[in-house]
Amino acid sequence: MILVDSSVWIDYFLGQNTPQVEILDRSLGVRAVGVGDLVLTEVLQGFRDDKDYRIARSIMDELTIFDMLGKDMPIKSAGNFRKLRKKGITIRKTADVIIATYCIEYGLPLLFSDKDFKPFVHHLKLAEVR
Repeated sequence: MILVDSSVWIDYFLGQNTPQVEILDRSLGVRAVGVGDLVLTEVLQGFRDDKDYRIARSIMDELTIFDMLGKDMPIKSAGNFRKLRKKGITIRKTADVIIATYCIEYGLPLLFSDKDFKPFVHHLKLAEVR
C-alpha cells in the first residue's frame, strides 16, 4: 500500500509528465493505492468543471481512503512539527504535517512531489515512494 499526496494527484489530473505521476500511473490497478481524507478534500475541491470533478471522484472512490485525524494524530502531528521547528525547519502547511505524521505512524510510504515532505524523510523516517 502506498499513500499518494495531493501534489501528485493534481499533476496527474492536469496531465503533467513527472516522475511521481509516472509512478502513480504504473501503480493504479497493480498495487494498493490510498489517499487520506485530507488529500481527497484538497484534490476534489480544486475542480471547477463538474465533468472533471465526477471523473476524479470516480477514480478516487476506488481507492482506500484513510481517516487521518482521530484523537491521537493531532497531538503526534504537533509533536512532529515542533521537532522539525527545533531543527530550524518550519513546515508551511498543517495538512502536510498531518499527512506525513499519519504515514510515519502507520508505516505507509508516501508518494509526493511537495518539498515540504523532505524534512520528514530526512529527520523523522517518512518512507518516500520512488
